[in-house]
Amino acid sequence: MEVKRMRVGRCPTDEMSLLNSASLNKSDFSSDLQYIEVSTSESERPFVFTVNFDDKVPVETVCFSLLQRKWATLSINQEIRVRPYRFNVTKSSECVSSAVFTIDFMQKKSATTDMYNSDDMVKEFLSQNTGLALSVGQMLSLRLGNKLFLLVVKSLEAVDIGDLNSDPKPHKISVGRCLGNTNIALEKAPDSSLNLIGKSTGNTARTSIINPDWDFNKMGIGGLDKEFNAIFRRAFASRVFPPEVIQQLGCKHVKGILLYGPPGTGKTLMARQIGKMLNAREPKIVNGPQILDKYVGESEANVRRLFAEAEEEEKRMGPNSGLHIIIFDEIDAICKQRGSVGSNTGVHDTVVNQLLAKIDGVEQLNNILVIGMTNRRDMIDEALLRPGRLEVQMEISLPDENGRCQILNIHTARMRDFKKINEDVDIKELATLTKNFSGAELEGLVRAAQSTAMNRLIKASSKVEVDPEAMDKFKLSRSDFLHALEHDIKPAFGSSAEALDHFLVRGIITWGTPVRNILEDGMLFVQQSKATHNSGLVSVLLTGPPNSGKTALAAQMAKNSDFPFVKVCSPEEMVGFNEASKCLAIRKVFDDAYRSQLSCILVDNIERLLDYGPIGPRYSNLTLQALLVLLKKEPPRGRKLLIFCTSSRRQVLEDMEMLSAFTAVLHVPNLSKPEHLLTVLEESDVFSKKELSIIFKKISGHKVFVGIKKLLALIDMARQIEEQHRVVKFLARLEEEGALDMGTSIHD
Repeated sequence: MEVKRMRVGRCPTDEMSLLNSASLNKSDFSSDLQYIEVSTSESERPFVFTVNFDDKVPVETVCFSLLQRKWATLSINQEIRVRPYRFNVTKSSECVSSAVFTIDFMQKKSATTDMYNSDDMVKEFLSQNTGLALSVGQMLSLRLGNKLFLLVVKSLEAVDIGDLNSDPKPHKISVGRCLGNTNIALEKAPDSSLNLIGKSTGNTARTSIINPDWDFNKMGIGGLDKEFNAIFRRAFASRVFPPEVIQQLGCKHVKGILLYGPPGTGKTLMARQIGKMLNAREPKIVNGPQILDKYVGESEANVRRLFAEAEEEEKRMGPNSGLHIIIFDEIDAICKQRGSVGSNTGVHDTVVNQLLAKIDGVEQLNNILVIGMTNRRDMIDEALLRPGRLEVQMEISLPDENGRCQILNIHTARMRDFKKINEDVDIKELATLTKNFSGAELEGLVRAAQSTAMNRLIKASSKVEVDPEAMDKFKLSRSDFLHALEHDIKPAFGSSAEALDHFLVRGIITWGTPVRNILEDGMLFVQQSKATHNSGLVSVLLTGPPNSGKTALAAQMAKNSDFPFVKVCSPEEMVGFNEASKCLAIRKVFDDAYRSQLSCILVDNIERLLDYGPIGPRYSNLTLQALLVLLKKEPPRGRKLLIFCTSSRRQVLEDMEMLSAFTAVLHVPNLSKPEHLLTVLEESDVFSKKELSIIFKKISGHKVFVGIKKLLALIDMARQIEEQHRVVKFLARLEEEGALDMGTSIHD
């Protein structure tokens, strides 16, 4: 091909500089020429340009735009080698099937925050530049309305369709011809403030919301799979889709998540892992005291500062802005219900107002995610909990058995890897034994077991020494975990084992059919409360004379239920409480019970809780109303609650209209027959067979009416009496207590 030596010139007009083609004079080449190849020397890389002809171009000069000269590193009046270049129109591998361009404003000072549709841009580019020669790295201009954009060719692909029998696959090319049907994708240039939407926006222009290096299997969150999936579905699914799809749906992203539940269940851990999982800005973690400030207006300014970066980026980048995460730990400290804080400053109220305005006020931000954590959801202002603010509210409750198994596996994984745990440790067994343990308590259990195992290898002589072979000998065994369970770690929401054992210190003496029937009925109520088809609430009242053993029977039934959560609500714990404090204490017991799948509450001596006094009579109406509400309140869906109450004043409760609040009322009678009394005496093992025979003869045919608790106290007294006087004094005490009607004195 003929090579001509020519010179570099400027485009004669501004319009010509925007054509993305070099300009020639008709006298230099034939008018059917479409492309030229330009190089500065034989050894230099040639550049392919599309050409147009214009009489204003000087002879033996090629006029280039500033972008073309910059791309080919040409200078004005520089001598260049020019030869005609022709694409093979029959060769599909020279036709660009798809191209990726980076795009930015031609002039930074003309940058705006307006949205630009990439589909319209591609359509306009193809209408202006069909047939254009494209090379990787080439700089191009695009006029859209009154705006100019800079395009840089990032990659080109072509498809060789010569073999119709094979499946053609695209391959990279360095030079090609743009066709009317070339598939073009536009990517925003790095650090560009251009806001692109549309299907033609390249994938890398929109950063994936999920960190590409994230492995869901390594989250380290056990027992919260269901909760995490629900959070992902509600809060992040919409952020995975392209901005243009969300715009077409008219969908707004979720801006707030509230994680609430008992302490130690993994709320902070989940928030931390969400921050790591998302391909977002570094999360801002905020504690209540960091926000509050003694100077007027500073607390609100601190809230505004948290959102300042997100606001600036939203204005600059629009829907392509990165996600800004703000984590409020113990959010109830700064977002209490407005009007509830008793101070003249109203600082808490203004902080809540400022936070509400920033999350979902008049100027809405779509690039923020606020994660709040609290143990006290009831204290948070209700305006913060509505949709559009902390919209996704997820209870992080106590883990079930499968969840506890996952958590224990996480905390023992490293020990298993280094073979520091015995084969007799069964994780499933430990998961079964740790009912109502939170995640933090399970971690504490593993630490306690480790310390027990370490203690075996420490020699405590005149000075503390570690066994030199400790590294090889150290292994956790099943006994270490059982020791930690028994002595070290007790669940905050577990069974009140000590209180129940205190009530059952003498055990249950089945002195007759009434006791047997009550225990059998108790098991029926336990089964009823566990049944899936019922409402989830069963309440039983045990009434009877004082000292008849009501509390012991209720404690035994609660223990027989084998529920993971058993709590005792007793007047002993509330001595000196005023009415409001007493109501709050009772309410807390019930609130804690709602957090467990299966819960049992024992309310002992209910008339004492109500401050009932027969002289007057008087009682606490505030406590009565609170108990009536709580006894009738259904537990949350999927939770079961069994309540046992005891009272010696059935008539009083009936007058207070409390009996209707119970599912059933069981009567616990006193011992009323000589046979009943003899059964208890035989089991006590205090009297000999001969003494029992004498006692039975004395009381046969006489009225007996004594509570089991009173009788056991009299038996304890009889243990201390000399053998020859034991029977007489025992019967005399029975008669003096009114438990035995002998007709005539026992001494006669």
